[in-house]
Amino acid sequence: MNNLRLRIPPAVARKLGHYVYLLTDPRNRSVFYVGKGKNGRILAHLRGEENAITKKMEEIRAAGGEPVMEVLAHGLGQQEAHKIEAAAIDLLLDLGNLLNAVRGHGAKTGRMGLQDVIAYHTKRKADFRKDDKLILIRINKLYRFGMSDSDLYDATRSAWRVDEQRCKRAEYALAVFQGVVREVYAITGWFPAGTTLNFRPSKLGITEKDRWEFVGKIAADQIRKRFLNRYVGHLFKWGAMGPISYVNVEAQ
Repeated sequence: MNNLRLRIPPAVARKLGHYVYLLTDPRNRSVFYVGKGKNGRILAHLRGEENAITKKMEEIRAAGGEPVMEVLAHGLGQQEAHKIEAAAIDLLLDLGNLLNAVRGHGAKTGRMGLQDVIAYHTKRKADFRKDDKLILIRINKLYRFGMSDSDLYDATRSAWRVDEQRCKRAEYALAVFQGVVREVYAITGWFPAGTTLNFRPSKLGITEKDRWEFVGKIAADQIRKRFLNRYVGHLFKWGAMGPISYVNVEAQ
């Protein structure tokens, strides 16, 4: 059946509630997108603006097939849908077929190693010292369990709206996911976004003049042990959505 003709009757939409759905390539049964929504959200991809998902659908149709649209779970509350979507993305992302740009929105934890779970719940605070000059960068939407060192580095370093004076005085950058430090980088320098080599595809508009990215390397062990897997969530203002926080780095 041609998906373009599909409609969800109002009575069915009410029974669906919030749901999590999959878009699958019928040629190999691989899931290429995980989403959530209500009412006709699953059908929005059929009539949306051109992006990686619509291009994938066109590729499937050009090969004589039709994208398979599946409901993974339904009859959910909004928060339940958030959690299931995030768990599905975390589970499938390593297969390399997903076109999801980020982890599930609103996911509080997601897939974690046991050490990460312990760090998240014990909230053992980082060992800060008065001469530390740090920039903390939250990567909640980009972090995923098992990501490579290079992917974590690229996700952390680019591309951010920062205070240019303050960030250039920071000596170390901390990659923070759900309040816990995942890696520590010694900063070599800051550059306009998009001007240094980055292997992570981005939808952030990294050529914007008001965004910056840093270049650096993993910090020395004596620095890392004071911060790695330690809690720093208290350094972000309660309710603040911004991804950046500074320690001992004041504007001059």
